[in-house]
Amino acid sequence: MAVAFHKMHGIGNDFVIIDEREAPLRLTPNRVVSLADRHTGIGCDQLIRLLPAVDAQAFMRIQNPDGSDAEACGNATRCVAALLHRETGATVFRLRNAAGLMTAEILADGQVRVDMGAPRLRWHEVPLSEDHDTLALPLVAGLLAEPAACSMGNPHVTFFVPDITAIDLTAIGPSLEHHPLFPERMNIGVAQILAPDHMRLRVFERGAGLTRACGSGACAALVNAVRRGLIKRQARLDLDGGTLTLEWTELGHVLMTGPAITVFTGQIDLDGVPD
Repeated sequence: MAVAFHKMHGIGNDFVIIDEREAPLRLTPNRVVSLADRHTGIGCDQLIRLLPAVDAQAFMRIQNPDGSDAEACGNATRCVAALLHRETGATVFRLRNAAGLMTAEILADGQVRVDMGAPRLRWHEVPLSEDHDTLALPLVAGLLAEPAACSMGNPHVTFFVPDITAIDLTAIGPSLEHHPLFPERMNIGVAQILAPDHMRLRVFERGAGLTRACGSGACAALVNAVRRGLIKRQARLDLDGGTLTLEWTELGHVLMTGPAITVFTGQIDLDGVPD
């Protein structure tokens, strides 16, 4: 069975997007793992499956390279909006994911702005396994200590450090992702404040590992930095793959603006993908 796909990325956070709005495909978790493999499949940080939605242009099912599901992904939302823009010519889209409904807008310069919604800041909303102040969790791992936590539809903690280059996030990320304090695992961000409106960020994503960018992680880092009085409500965030512009509005929603790039389109024979 030949299935069409789009390979896209948002500042280096890359996705394989498959359209299932007309007919569902048998994409088992094992097949997702195979498709995400960078040596024997197409390769991606997440597989995005477009499904029908009653109240939106599409439902985005987001699956990690280990086959698990993620609730939300800001970079992928920008990519899907750009894809639908080419398909329909429209500039505003409603897209649903497991975390809820998001609105995306194609701007005049081709960048895409996504309303990521309001952060969830209570311990049981993140969620944590027990009641703690989400502004400073009692967690220490080497040079990292007392992260702030919030959910942007999926759970994030942000550690603030004076020198981001001193942190080997690849080495420390797996143990933090699976810490007992995090019942649904955790996305781990490490951030350095560069100026009152400028931050550097790296993110170890649950189920994916260290990625070149994480949109929801960037939103969480901005929220956590603002809550600690470290940065302005509108700021530029530099990630390994590029830069995002973010704003935590006075109305409480987080707006994320950045590019969405098509790398290539193609077809893959699902019969040749291990089930």
